[in-house]
Amino acid sequence: MKDGPHAADRAAHAADRAAAALAAGQHGVVSGAQLIALGLSQQAIQRRCAAGWLHRLHRGVYAIGHVALTPRSREIAAVLAHGPEAVLSHRSAARLWGLARHAPALEVTAPRSRAPRDGITLHRSRHVDPSDRARLDAIPVTALARTLVDLADVLSERQLADAVHEAEVRRLFDLPALEQALARVPGRAGRHRLWRVLALHDVAPAITRSEAEARLLDLCLLHGLPTPRANATIGGYEVDFLWPQTGLVVEVDGAAAHYTRRAFHADRQRDRDLATLGIQVVRVTWRDLVDDPVRLAGQLATVLARRRDALRA
Repeated sequence: MKDGPHAADRAAHAADRAAAALAAGQHGVVSGAQLIALGLSQQAIQRRCAAGWLHRLHRGVYAIGHVALTPRSREIAAVLAHGPEAVLSHRSAARLWGLARHAPALEVTAPRSRAPRDGITLHRSRHVDPSDRARLDAIPVTALARTLVDLADVLSERQLADAVHEAEVRRLFDLPALEQALARVPGRAGRHRLWRVLALHDVAPAITRSEAEARLLDLCLLHGLPTPRANATIGGYEVDFLWPQTGLVVEVDGAAAHYTRRAFHADRQRDRDLATLGIQVVRVTWRDLVDDPVRLAGQLATVLARRRDALRA
């Protein structure tokens, strides 16, 4: 009998340690349901709140030990406040995926039975398909394709195009996945806005700047071409490759910052600006570098020779 209180204390300490470990993987936040699953009673949770070990963030959601919350803490707390089926969504999901820097408020999608919480915008949905769910930085969130579908309902066409552009640059954009996500939620108000934005979408192979540099520098070495300066600045622009003696620039279309429709127009404006300075821009693709490097080397050799001759004349 004497061991009874001690056994209860040991169990409580074990539950506290388990709760702290769980919170460490959830940005310092736990739900009441999780605490109960670990062996704490509702009364035990209330005692820990009174003692300052738990800090109530929303009904049934707590921070452990302190309230120095990070943005991620607030995001996961908002999700936990709306139950196990909830996910971070809309502009909050866009921020988590890196498609936007700011979100006007925390936004969560949850079943229709869930009640809204103060400070959180709730979007109710009968069902969120498993394919539309993801977990990013330990936070349940709408998958990127579903996030774009949701954004079409709440953003302007210009803002939506910005989000699609950022998804492309980050190599997260998947057109078939987006079409499937849209098909799973027919009748959405923003679907026509999304289709207009997608009409401007071009699919192209993406390569990193380092891959492009390695390929082109190897090509120059192998074929006896002068070595260009990589990532040089001229006329206020950073260019992929520059032969300063001849005023020739090579840009590799297909690198992350070049392959969107918006970048296509910006690149042409830059080409014209450089042309006014006497700089010739030659654009090559990843396929040029990989499939036919001999032909590309010959073309670059010809252009370099003609540029040198023109400058000597």
